[in-house]
Amino acid sequence: MCSANAPTPRRWDGTSARSPRSRSLRVDADSPTRLVRSAQPGRCPDCGNRVDWHPYTNGDDRAVGLHPQELPAAAVPALSRWHVSSGIAHPAHDGTPWCRIPHTALCPARSAPAALTPQLTALRRHLALHTRRLINNGTLTTPAAPPSLERTEPCSPAHPIAHLLGVHYIASHPIGAIQCVAQTRQRHRCTRPVLDDQAPHGTWTLAPTTLINHRSRPGETMAVYDLTHLAFAEQMRWRHQHCPGHAASSAADLALTEWEPFDPRLHQQHIHQRLPRGGRKQHRGA
Repeated sequence: MCSANAPTPRRWDGTSARSPRSRSLRVDADSPTRLVRSAQPGRCPDCGNRVDWHPYTNGDDRAVGLHPQELPAAAVPALSRWHVSSGIAHPAHDGTPWCRIPHTALCPARSAPAALTPQLTALRRHLALHTRRLINNGTLTTPAAPPSLERTEPCSPAHPIAHLLGVHYIASHPIGAIQCVAQTRQRHRCTRPVLDDQAPHGTWTLAPTTLINHRSRPGETMAVYDLTHLAFAEQMRWRHQHCPGHAASSAADLALTEWEPFDPRLHQQHIHQRLPRGGRKQHRGA
C-alpha cells in the first residue's frame, strides 16, 4: 500500500531540499520602536568603542548605550545589571546567569566607577587599549577644548532645542544636520536631512526655560526652534525624523531617532540665551 503523500525531497545529509518561503519583515503598529532589529549599532563618540543603542523603558523615548556583549552576572555589580527584552532595555536583572552593562560604566574616556570587579577592570583596560589604537591611527580624534569666551558662541547650536507637538526636545546635531532615519529602496539609511528647502521651516525664538512639569523658570529664556505653527503631519514628520520623501513611509527605520525630551537640569550646558546669528532669516516659518 502506497502513501498518498509525495515524499519530501532530501539532500544527501538528510536535510530538506526545499527552500523555506521567505517572509517580509514588518513593524507592528503597537511596536515601541520602528526598528526591525533589536539594537542600533554605533560607536561611542568619546572612546570609539562599539555600543548597542536600545530603546529605554523609561517612557521618555531615550535610548541607552549598552556594551554589545553579554557578561556573567556575577562579574557585574547589582546596580549595573541590565537586560534586554523584545528589543527594549530594562535597568534590572532578569535572573539569568548573564546580563548587559551600560557602556558608560566601561568607557575609558570617563572616570572609572568606584565599584569595579576585576573582570570589569580588565574589560575596561581592553577598551582603553582599543581607544589608544584608534587615536594613533587617526580614526578617533580627541575633542578640542571649548572656547572660554561667551561671545564665541556658534551660529547654530550643536544640540538645539526644538518645540514640536507641545513638547521640548533636544537633538544630537544642528537643525540642518539632522539626518533622516528612514530606509531606502536599497535598504540603506536615507542620507537626506529632515530640514528641506521645499518644506515649511520652523522659527528660532526666545522662549521661557520650561521644566518637565511645564512650569517656567522666572526671568530665564532659551533659544528654541519652534515648529508648533506647522501642520500636525509636518510636526509628526519631524518627530519621526523623516525627510519629506519618506514622510509617509511604512518601512522600518534603520536608526533610532535622536530626539530626547529636554530637561533644563540635565541639559543646562546646551541652553543658549541668544538667538543663532541669521536664524530668523534662515528658518522663517512658511
